[in-house]
Amino acid sequence: MVEPKSGLCATIDTPDGKQIAAELDRRGLRLTHIFNTHHHYDHVDGNLYLKEKYGATIVGAQIDEKRIPGIDIMLADGEIFKFGAYDVHLIHTPGHTLGHCAYYVPDEKSVFVGDTIFVMGCGRLFEGTPEQMFASIAKLASLPRETKIYCAHEYTLSNAAFAKTVEPDNLDLQAAVKTAKSLRTKVLPTVPTSIMAERATNPFMRAKTAEKLGEIRKAKDRF
Repeated sequence: MVEPKSGLCATIDTPDGKQIAAELDRRGLRLTHIFNTHHHYDHVDGNLYLKEKYGATIVGAQIDEKRIPGIDIMLADGEIFKFGAYDVHLIHTPGHTLGHCAYYVPDEKSVFVGDTIFVMGCGRLFEGTPEQMFASIAKLASLPRETKIYCAHEYTLSNAAFAKTVEPDNLDLQAAVKTAKSLRTKVLPTVPTSIMAERATNPFMRAKTAEKLGEIRKAKDRF
């Protein structure tokens, strides 16, 4: 993410520090910030490498202070971080982990959700409960419909295959699956998605109760 007025440049999570550095070099950018969604290694593994290389400031959830390597700025739910001219809103989204958070950038009409939700899916409940995940997804679902969702993994085809077993008669879902297959055949990403699209096709966002979400998540774990 680049804020054009100030030139500030951020990566959301750091799965591979050297690969991120190579991409920054290719684009002629210098990293100033890292926004971590949670502490899992595939989201923070490059933190210290990139902090040493660029002097980047690492931002994360206050609750994960002891689990985010190199963290500098700790935010609570609802706090806003000034990123140049952009306001970056931290949204606490426990479920996948207890400290998980998302970053909402209204000026970009974008939300960076880590492993809370994916295209037509949601993250495993490693630390949290169905009730927590249900509340977290509800927070995201309440964002403006046109908000673009940037999730952390390209799990779409697997999620789509499962989603069809939950709602086999969902015409919006059927169309979304067809589009996703076409994109992946061309080796193109399915990310970003949108709040509007996920409200129409994502079985976890469409679950009416936490109990139902928990049932669907258990079924996905076995799928």
